[in-house]
Amino acid sequence: MVRHRRRLWLPVLMLLLSHSGYASESILQKQANAAISLMTFTVTPDITASNLSINDNSSGKTDLLLSQFGGGATLDDEYPIYLEGNVGFSRYDPSFLIRDEGEGVEIPTRWNTLSVSGGLGWDMRVYSDWVLRPIVNVALGTVASDIRIADWIFDQYRTTDSSFLDSGRLNTFGLGGALMLDYESYSDKQDIDVEMRYSYIHLQSFGSTSTVVKGEANAENLGLYLRRRAPTGLELLSRPLRYVLEGARTEYFGTQRGLLGFNALNSLGLGVEVDSSKYDIWITRTRLVGRYMFGENTSGYSIGLAVSF
Repeated sequence: MVRHRRRLWLPVLMLLLSHSGYASESILQKQANAAISLMTFTVTPDITASNLSINDNSSGKTDLLLSQFGGGATLDDEYPIYLEGNVGFSRYDPSFLIRDEGEGVEIPTRWNTLSVSGGLGWDMRVYSDWVLRPIVNVALGTVASDIRIADWIFDQYRTTDSSFLDSGRLNTFGLGGALMLDYESYSDKQDIDVEMRYSYIHLQSFGSTSTVVKGEANAENLGLYLRRRAPTGLELLSRPLRYVLEGARTEYFGTQRGLLGFNALNSLGLGVEVDSSKYDIWITRTRLVGRYMFGENTSGYSIGLAVSF
C-alpha cells in the first residue's frame, strides 16, 4: 500500500455555490475531468499503482484509494492470440464548500469509480525469445457520488447542475491500444521475464445524470517490468520452491503526469513461488511478493498475490 507524504495533488476540486444557486460550468467541467482522471490509473495494467492509498497527513484519513486486479495470457503458440482483462476501483473523498454571504458550509462527499477493461492482441516473434505484441484495448467505467448531507442543507443551495453530487452518476467509455515488447526465457535453473509496454486509452463520459457535467481524460504511460524466478534449493508440494525477484517502473504522461504528485513510480519486489503442478488442480503456480514502492514525494509498500494456470 503506497502512502503519499503530502496532501493530494489534483486539479481544482472545490465547488463554490453562491446563494443565488448558480455554479460555474467550467468548474463543474474540471471536477468531472478530475473524477475520470482518477480512473486512468485503473484501466491499464500497472503493477506500481495496483494498490495505491494516499492519506492526508493533517487529518490521518484516506483521501484516495486505488486498487486493480487482472491478468493476461497468450492462448496458443500456433495461434498466438493474446487476451487480457482488468478490473479497477478507486475512491476519492473530496470536500465541497457551499458559500452563503461569506460563510462556508463544508460538505463531505464520496466519489467511487469502477472500471472494467480488456485487450486483444497478437504475438509476433521478432527474434528468439523476443515477442512484439500490439494490443487493442476497450474500457467501460462509471463514476458515482454518494453525498453525505442533510436534505434541508442541500435543498437551500441546490442548482440544476448539482445533481452530479447528489447521488449522481457519470458513465465512461474508453478506446485505445498498447504495444508490448516481451522477453521470456524459461529453464530449470531460472525463469526470466522482461516486459516493456506503452499504453494509451482515451476515456469519454456518456449517459451522465446531469446534462452539463461531462468529462474526458487520457490514460497514457510507459512501463518496464523485470522478474527472475529461481529455485531456493528447498522443495514444497514435491516441487522446487522458488524465490522471486521483481523490479518495475511506470512513467506517466498526459493527464496522469503529476496528477497525484509524481511523474513516475518504481517498485522493487521479493517473494516466493509455490509449484502445485504435480497435483490435479487448475492452479499450477502461486506467487506471494512483497514490494517496496517509491517515487517523487511518495514511498510505501504493497503485498501481491498472483497465480498461473
